[in-house]
Amino acid sequence: MQQCTVSTKIPKQLKEKIQKFKIKPSKILRKALEDEVKKREVEELKEEIERLKPILEKISVEDVVKSIREDRDSR
Repeated sequence: MQQCTVSTKIPKQLKEKIQKFKIKPSKILRKALEDEVKKREVEELKEEIERLKPILEKISVEDVVKSIREDRDSR
């Protein structure tokens, strides 16, 4: 996996507290960014589901089952 560097500015007081408590900001920031990306991906998927809902509601369960069976039989 290729990596890149992201930097940010923080207040001096916060930096001093980070050092005082021996916090490793890179791990915390990486986790926070990963969590935020996952959250936004979920939001995006929810929006896509809402957009597709009217289309999906027109398809009956029977049609889905029939399509799955036809697909399995064609293998």
